[in-house]
Amino acid sequence: MRLLLVEDDDHVAAALSAVLARHGFAVVHARSGQEALRALLPDTAEPFAVVLLDLGLPDQDGFEVCGRIRRMCAVPVIMVTARADVRSRIHGLNLGADDYVVKPYDTGELLARIHAVSRRNAPGGEQSAEESAAEDALRLGAVTVELPTRQVSVNGTAVPLTRKEFDLLALLAQRPGVVFRREQIISEVWRTSWEGTGRTLEVHIASLRAKLRMPALIETVRGVGYRLVAPAAGAPSAARPLPPPRPSA
Repeated sequence: MRLLLVEDDDHVAAALSAVLARHGFAVVHARSGQEALRALLPDTAEPFAVVLLDLGLPDQDGFEVCGRIRRMCAVPVIMVTARADVRSRIHGLNLGADDYVVKPYDTGELLARIHAVSRRNAPGGEQSAEESAAEDALRLGAVTVELPTRQVSVNGTAVPLTRKEFDLLALLAQRPGVVFRREQIISEVWRTSWEGTGRTLEVHIASLRAKLRMPALIETVRGVGYRLVAPAAGAPSAARPLPPPRPSA
């Protein structure tokens, strides 16, 4: 898989290119916006599967480069930048970026996002409604998360969740094993900044663990955030049966 890395810092680019190469990517490094745009011109070479685009480029702003890329072709673009404010995220996504990753990032998370956007844009032909629904159902051991219908079940039993509880679980479930920073979760689920919202996140995590009756499913990564621990295939469910109803007085 060919990947275009647009990064003006040679040290950062060399370190990231080495990691990507170990995971099977053929990396082409562009140090400026103009180099990136030239690399994306149609030619006989194999097209790029993904573009990793830094915003702080020496010749032009990365937002401008993203807009020009989007007018040229439909290659997936992931913005990789230190600009963590919500306004920049929204602006980048509105310009046509497929994803937005804030530095410093976890390498595993970046790889997961690269694979996610490349899968979404891979040519696969028309799908039946059954095939599409099957792809949109996330199965994590005993837990099934159905994205189109926003339904969650454990061992086939429906678990009613609030809107934000579902959004939070769906975010974690789409990248099992990847650590999501608290700030990132707040931005993507609540569409706001971290200040004053941390307690809300903790309450929703506790509520999810209680409703799913699988406290080990969502792991707290101290000082960073949370990740969903996908049960091993064939592993017994940790979910406990619902207690019998109390007899009425």
